[in-house]
Amino acid sequence: MSTSPAEPASFDAARIDAAVDALRPDLVEFARSLVRIPSVSGSEQDAQRAIAAKYESLGLSVDIVPSLREELESHPAFSDDAIPFVDRLNVVARWKGTGGGRSLILNGHMDVVPPGDLSKWTRDPWGGEVEGDRLYGRGACDMKCGLAAVVFAVQALQAGGVKLPGDVMLQSVIGEESGGVGTLATIVRGYRADACVILEPMNLRIAPVQTGALTFRITVNGRAAHACMKPHGVSAITEFLPIASALEHLNVDRHQRYRDPLFDDPNNIASLSLGTVHAGDWPSTVPDLLVAEGRLGVFPNESVAEARAALEATVRVVAARRAWLKDNPPVVTWVEGQFEPGTTPIGAPIVEQVATSHEEVTGTAASLFGVPCGTDLRLFTRHAGIPTVLYGPGNIIHAHAADEYISIEQVITCTKVLARTIVAWCGAGTA
Repeated sequence: MSTSPAEPASFDAARIDAAVDALRPDLVEFARSLVRIPSVSGSEQDAQRAIAAKYESLGLSVDIVPSLREELESHPAFSDDAIPFVDRLNVVARWKGTGGGRSLILNGHMDVVPPGDLSKWTRDPWGGEVEGDRLYGRGACDMKCGLAAVVFAVQALQAGGVKLPGDVMLQSVIGEESGGVGTLATIVRGYRADACVILEPMNLRIAPVQTGALTFRITVNGRAAHACMKPHGVSAITEFLPIASALEHLNVDRHQRYRDPLFDDPNNIASLSLGTVHAGDWPSTVPDLLVAEGRLGVFPNESVAEARAALEATVRVVAARRAWLKDNPPVVTWVEGQFEPGTTPIGAPIVEQVATSHEEVTGTAASLFGVPCGTDLRLFTRHAGIPTVLYGPGNIIHAHAADEYISIEQVITCTKVLARTIVAWCGAGTA
């Protein structure tokens, strides 16, 4: 029997599944090692160096791609996350193909949100503890185990002697949680492929569509007075209340006019929500200033301009009906994250291929759905022309939460799905 590397045509799926199973202890330990390296947005470089070393151990060519303000700030998708652009390093590794096949990007973000109130954790958020089928820690679910699955899918294929015509590109990026400056840097630098899979925690469901999300600020001015002379003042809080009510009605109305069966909850596709309201500086003073900030979702078929116009028009209508606001109009500004929606057609080849691989591994049909939040998918589909899907281990309900965790079994399953997807996609001939 020949011991030469297998070509895709003779790919033995069972053999690669067995290779993944054999690598399970190493995969879990590597995932734990990533969780143990704190990588809150803006401080990702230590974890990035660790994954770069792992890529190099597999013989992959590795590029360190910094996110630089001067290269990104003029791009229409740039979101200023107010984090200094110092050592914001992205890592791009390439498993070079033999030539002639389709190429594939496997993308994930290394940045995590802060652990928050540590008293609400029953475990060390940076401990990487394993209990039964669960791996705990900040970033375990969102999304360091997804990054680990990518690495070990490639390692399993290498262990199985597989060689591919097409290139496989592994991307570990920063800044996804705060606007996407990591993935955007790779796009601006010219990294491209025929398709992309982002390993977000989708609970092993496939998401080819995401909504957008815009951050807004509404400033309402009043007139200060001593509380005992309330009639001589104008409360910014009182003037804001009908605006808040109108925004709630706008949220309901927008969802009643939009329907998409891919979304699980028809009333929560592109939600409009107030997040902070600050007013006044003394209990017995009529407040002369209120500043409210919130999030406006953008439907997949809607432009950012259309979504903004809907909210601004609602505020104007309320102001026109109130004597004080008519003469002292509220000011709407758009700040921080401004995420466009993104869509890959459900009939796109990469959607079908991930679905096929999922069914082969799990024995169940893949579930397609839309995610009501912003992700880096939009950057690939809108600004690089790359068909992209979200598919990864972990349930997003556990992301950003105290005692964040992921099912190890899901990570193993995902690794097998990725291995099959890589072979089928990159060994399928020319694009």
